Parts: sequence; C-alpha cells; structure tokens
Amino acid sequence: MAEVSSGPVPYVYVCTRMRVRKSKLIPREDYLRLLNMGLPEITRFIEETEYKKEIDELAPSFQGIDLVELALSWNLAKEYQQIQKITPGTLKEFTRSYLRRWDIQNVLTILRGKTQGMSAGKIREVLVPAGELDRVFLDRLIKEETPARIVEALKGHFVYPVISQGLDEALEKESFARIENELYKQFYEELLAEARSGFRGGKQFLEYILLDIDFTNIRNMFRLRKDYRDEDYRSMVVPGGTFSAEEFQHLISTGDQKEFIGVLKEKVRLKPLIAMLDMLEGEKSLREIEIELIKVQLSHMESLSKLNPFSIHPILTYLEKKKYEIFNLRAIARGKDVSLPVERIRSYLVM
Repeated sequence: MAEVSSGPVPYVYVCTRMRVRKSKLIPREDYLRLLNMGLPEITRFIEETEYKKEIDELAPSFQGIDLVELALSWNLAKEYQQIQKITPGTLKEFTRSYLRRWDIQNVLTILRGKTQGMSAGKIREVLVPAGELDRVFLDRLIKEETPARIVEALKGHFVYPVISQGLDEALEKESFARIENELYKQFYEELLAEARSGFRGGKQFLEYILLDIDFTNIRNMFRLRKDYRDEDYRSMVVPGGTFSAEEFQHLISTGDQKEFIGVLKEKVRLKPLIAMLDMLEGEKSLREIEIELIKVQLSHMESLSKLNPFSIHPILTYLEKKKYEIFNLRAIARGKDVSLPVERIRSYLVM
C-alpha cells in the first residue's frame, strides 16, 4: 500500500460523497413504474437519470436492448473508476483490491462467451472494466481466437495461475465453475491478508470481508443442495468465515430442509439473517432465497456504514448498491425485450 492519508478530512469528504451518490440511486417505486413500461420508455427513463451521458454517447451506434446493456456497463465502470480516483490513502487501496473481483467476472464472462459462440459485441456489452484489467485489455482478450490464447494473454495477472491450471478440465467438462470457485477463494484470501496487515481502516474492511465470505458460502450451500449429488464439496467452501469445510459439507448433505435451516440458524449470529431463515420453512425458489440473502446483506452493510460513517463501509455499501441498481435495470430491460411476464421480472429484482 503506497498511500497514507494525511488525516480524517479526506475520509470525511469521500464518505460524504458516497452518501450523496447513494441518495441518487433509483428508488423502489421507480422500479415498480419501470415494470409497466416498454423498452423504449425504459430507455427514455434511464436517459433522464444518471445514465444520460452514456445513452447519448452510444445512441448513434446502438439501439434497443444493446444500447441499454452497453450504457449500463459503461456507467458502472466509469463510476467505479471515479470512486477510486477520489478515495484517499488506505481506503483507495482497499477499494482497488475489492474491485479486482470484476477482473474475475470479466475474464470468466469472456471465456464462457467464447466457448458458447457468443459474438464479440454481446460479450462486450456485459463487461465492467472496473478492476485492474481495463477496457483496452479486455477488448484484446475478446479478439483472441481460442480460450488457450485468452489464458496465455493473461500471463502475469493474478488470475493466470488458477485459470491456466484448470483450463483443460474446464473445457473437457464444459464448465468453468471450479475455476471460478478457486479464483474467488484466492481473491478472499488476499483480501483477508490485506485487512489484517495492520493498516488504518483494516478492522472495518475485515468486518465486511468476513460478512461477504459467510453470505457467499450460504448462497453456495443453497445452490449445491438444489442439485445435490453424493460428492465431497469441502473444496468449494471459501475459507476464513464462520463455516469450516466439514460444516459446509455437513450442511449441504443434510437431507431435510427444516433440519438444514435449523443447523444453519445455530451457526449464524446476524439477527436479520436468522429472521430471514425463519421465513424459509415454506416453499421458496432458489432465486427467491438468493434475493432475500442479498437484501439482508445489503441491509447489514448499511448498518455498518452508519456505525462507521468515515470508513471503508460507506464506500463498499455504495459500490454494492450501485451494482444492484445496474442488475435491476438490466433484468427489467432484458425481461421486457423477450416479453417476460411482469411478475417473473419482478422476482429477479433486488428492491
């Protein structure tokens, strides 16, 4: 970490800016209005918000869903890049490290897109160059002809060792799930080491990382239970959080849903999460469960940002809420583009 803050003033400034940005996020009532609009109306609505610059810039070359997709991705990337510019000292370093998760997502999106025969344009629409790999580099990866060439171009970047080691198996199984899991395990391991390195603000950064690890593991438990096979899943756990590899395996293999929820509630300490788990005794889809988990996590992040108003928490809270604004707008636009029922689209929204 190269920079050291000269005092509390820069922290106050950037955290205040985050609160202002957060106040401009699209409210729940506007999402409900958007659900009753067609794609042209949705595009006009988006153009009247914080996305005007991207819509106006891209409108001469794109239209319809392509215009919306690309404008959203460009806006998110530029917003994240701007936040890195205004964030001081160790907060900048923590933020930069946290945003490296987009490098993982972007590279995997390119690899999956290439193996599925997606066009370069469609792949480019959903990339968010907010990490270390910028738009120019990602475009270079998209132009590579084979997955092996893409991986070779990544040599020297933190994702290279894991991807190069697992590529052959991934192509054989037609699944990048194991590579993805290993990349995120490496990502969280590095974040934990950084948070515990003794720099100012590390305690608050660690709080968030541990929270994120637990929610990641819980989401994965629900996913793995849905398609359960009699396998050893211990290597799938993200280490460092509440759940050991053995506990992770036991919870996944617990056949009865009621017993699974009961054991899970005994392990977690977060009261809103326990309350949410209490609601799962009835039948809910995996998608509904994942949405509820996201909402509980965002709510707790908001609480942390209020307890620590001049720390990394307000920054991370805004980054996540902005991400889900993009997620919601994209879900609505895509749903309308293929004429999905309103209730089906609504079930995908984080509100």
